[in-house]
Amino acid sequence: MNCIIIDDEPLAREAIEMLINKTDDLDLIGSFNSPETATDFIENNTVELIFLDIQMPGINGIEFARTIPKETFVIFTTAYSEFATDSYEVDAIDYLIKPVKLERFQKAVEKARTYSKLLKADYTNNNIEQVADDFFFVKADRRIFKVYFNNILFIQGLKDYVVMHSENQKVMTAMNIKTIYDQLPKDMFVRVSKSYVINVKHIDSVDNNTVYIGTNEIPIGSIYRDFFFNEFVTKKIANR
Repeated sequence: MNCIIIDDEPLAREAIEMLINKTDDLDLIGSFNSPETATDFIENNTVELIFLDIQMPGINGIEFARTIPKETFVIFTTAYSEFATDSYEVDAIDYLIKPVKLERFQKAVEKARTYSKLLKADYTNNNIEQVADDFFFVKADRRIFKVYFNNILFIQGLKDYVVMHSENQKVMTAMNIKTIYDQLPKDMFVRVSKSYVINVKHIDSVDNNTVYIGTNEIPIGSIYRDFFFNEFVTKKIANR
């Protein structure tokens, strides 16, 4: 997988380059000090992965991520944790806090590789085979999985595929999150951000910005917040 670095700090670029050199099958093809200087390169070359800083002069990393080709994956690298929710809104693969440790870096890269393989697989846009009252069949990894709605904790969307998380497994399939959300029972599932649908039966706790399901922290998007709190937290969760 090829990659580029975009970061306004020279030392930060050097640190990411060292991590890339220690990671198998990761080829650095460019390093840039701003989104503006990287734009022409991205337009004229196939870039598979970008390690992107957020706080930079001019256009920031979040804004720039909205402009890149959907086939290009983004891993944010930043010294600030407060942008994590925004990173999910632009379908980032991962969010790394500087200084980045090698193990954490390689975990994020492996996630990008997995998603890349999935997108290159020969799938149709709608991989739902059959919908029943309490389950559906989903095509994934050249198999068909029977997935019970009750067992789904939450669903994560990233570009043109989704990951269904349950307690015992993850099922990834090529489908956008709107398509799968339309197939789910609305008394059980609610969309809380551009990238997440949750099963309200598995909610452990909620604060203003986050839903907690087990050890998972699901960010609540600003445009979904009012509906979620009015329709589910106030009317359903509080009274169950």
